[in-house]
Amino acid sequence: MIEKGKMTEPILTKLADHLFNMARRAEIDTVRIGLGYTAVRLRGGHTGLAWTPPVQGGCSPLEEAGTLTERPVAELLRMVEAETPLPRAVGLATANALLNQLPRPPVVKEEIIESLGIAATDRVAMVGYFGPLVQRLRQTGCQLDIIELDGSRPGVLSPDEGRPVLARCNVAIVTGTSLVTGTCEALLADLGQPREAVLLGPSSPFCPEIFAGTPLTRIAGARVVDSNALLRVVSEGGGTPRFKPYVCFETMFLSKVVSS
Repeated sequence: MIEKGKMTEPILTKLADHLFNMARRAEIDTVRIGLGYTAVRLRGGHTGLAWTPPVQGGCSPLEEAGTLTERPVAELLRMVEAETPLPRAVGLATANALLNQLPRPPVVKEEIIESLGIAATDRVAMVGYFGPLVQRLRQTGCQLDIIELDGSRPGVLSPDEGRPVLARCNVAIVTGTSLVTGTCEALLADLGQPREAVLLGPSSPFCPEIFAGTPLTRIAGARVVDSNALLRVVSEGGGTPRFKPYVCFETMFLSKVVSS
């Protein structure tokens, strides 16, 4: 469980532990690290995605490059526990590929903003700049605060400035890329008692067990339905707008899980 000022087992460690036995029975087909997203496909075609973090400096950003496809899936999965973001992205994409093998839990395919029922009386905290959603949220008349690691965008709060906002908001939309940047636990710990808290984006793992005890009420992620087309987009530097036709966006409700 996540408590103010106190952290137990990290979410990504829980994810690796939860999927480890499944990983031991799987094999890697291909790994693609694109400019926008990282994709891992298993033998059998199941594919997972995770955001690729910006790479700074160095001639070889990933030490394991050139050997990933031959490595055991369990080893790639454990990369979610790495100290740096790029290997974490590989590990998270591997986890999402493994999760894509499982029978689909109850999900809905409704549009996330409409399903949240946001009204003018709501205070919404958005962690990560989801451009297509900003205008639609503002049209509801709600108070919208946007928090980003890069606070250079006008009107955007830095993580430190955003902490009191997270504590007071009644709707939170948190980017799944926070799992890659290593900020997810801190963000969830800063939340007060929102009526809705969503982990949003293709990086978000459909694994309710690892979020038990957090304020999250929904996971809104993506399942890959056309891996060949998606891998080409990822390899050519594309992001969500380009691979949107090749994934299915779904939402899983967590309220029953986190309240148990």
